[in-house]
Amino acid sequence: MLQRLDKILVSQGKGSRSEVQRLIRRGCVTADGAVLRDPAAKVDPDQTALALNGRPLTYAEHLYIMMNKPAGLLCVSRDPKQPTVLDKLPPSLQRPGLFPAGRLDKDTVGFTLITDDGDFAHRLLAPRRHVPKTYQAVIDAPLQEGQPEAFTKGLLLEDGTPCLPAKLRLLQPGEHPLVEVCITEGKYHQIKRMFGVFGHKVLWLKRTAMGGLWLDDTLAEGEARALSPEELACIWK
Repeated sequence: MLQRLDKILVSQGKGSRSEVQRLIRRGCVTADGAVLRDPAAKVDPDQTALALNGRPLTYAEHLYIMMNKPAGLLCVSRDPKQPTVLDKLPPSLQRPGLFPAGRLDKDTVGFTLITDDGDFAHRLLAPRRHVPKTYQAVIDAPLQEGQPEAFTKGLLLEDGTPCLPAKLRLLQPGEHPLVEVCITEGKYHQIKRMFGVFGHKVLWLKRTAMGGLWLDDTLAEGEARALSPEELACIWK
């Protein structure tokens, strides 16, 4: 589909509209090897070899990013007072319209998916789709007898809110055991409230998977990278 050249560059995070227009007029952009100096020139980004300052410009209509979120970052697009997950993205992954698809609490770490594809995010988070999200948690006391079975049946939270069936398994026993929880919904502070039914406090919480896509264990906390189409397909498995 034909699009304005300046609009294409803005969509790929190469600057504001005025900034990319200046780059184009200075002859910094080529299309199939030919210099284009008109910001309003129409090209098909899927069929045209674009380059900026001699470097190939790989066009993608949407961007899908996996971040290993550290504690202390807000899982929102913008906040005037506190740092957000978008503030942590490297320049190569910044572009207009990005937002986190599904929020994590400020103190929760792990897999955060950031995108500019609203339809994708809606499908991922829609309650009727029941896309599973997997977490690891450290709790303040050993699991109680029958607790995993209670999660499997579906808990009733202390305020009367019902939860869909979830999976709970012990990963590492001890005074502060490490457990894995898989839920298919996203109620407010849900995992902390589920453990609260049994008088437990969650000391540490990490999201490790969304659907069938697991957090890349080579990503250090705070690091992020773009996802491949094959990885995105794993989410729906």
